[in-house]
Order: sequence, then C-alpha cells, then structure tokens
Amino acid sequence: MSEQKAALSGYPITFGAEYQPKMSRLTTFFRFLLVIPHSFVLYFIAIAAAVITFIAWWAILFTGKYPKGMYDFMVGFMRWQTRVNAYMYFLTDKHPPYSLD
Repeated sequence: MSEQKAALSGYPITFGAEYQPKMSRLTTFFRFLLVIPHSFVLYFIAIAAAVITFIAWWAILFTGKYPKGMYDFMVGFMRWQTRVNAYMYFLTDKHPPYSLD
C-alpha cells in the first residue's frame, strides 16, 4: 500500500522488502563474518566517494550539472552499501555481489 502511495505522489524513491519465513541458518550464523570483506572494500570506496562528493560540489557550482561519471559512481556506491546493509540486518538472504552495478 505504501508503494502505491509513493507512486501516486510522484516521489522517485521506493523501498520494498518481502518477509522471508525461512532463512538459511548457516549464513545467518556467519552473517557478520561474511560482511567483513564488503565492509573493508566499502570503507575505501567511501573515502573515494567523499572526495568525489567534494569535487562534484564544485563542478555543480560552476557548471550547474552533476558530471555523469561521478553521478554513476555515487549511485553505484549507494546501491552496494544498501545491499550490504540489507544483508547484514537480515532483510535478505541473498549475498550481495562485489559490484557497483
């Protein structure tokens, strides 16, 4: 129902999580260990994202538009971070890929 309201209001961001009655016990037990490599890689990508955010701010200030490559990198970083958080907080049982796609 909330997705329908979001679609009707024209708000561009939606979130959906389906209830999973049965999850893998093995991956649930080792979930935090499985997230450590992702966290390590995302830490360094977050440093790059902070630098890109600063550069993009100046680019937007002078050109009036967000550079496409910087935008695509930031969107990929946010997607990856969201997938890892969803996996870590037991919202999904699917292991996130190591990808900005």
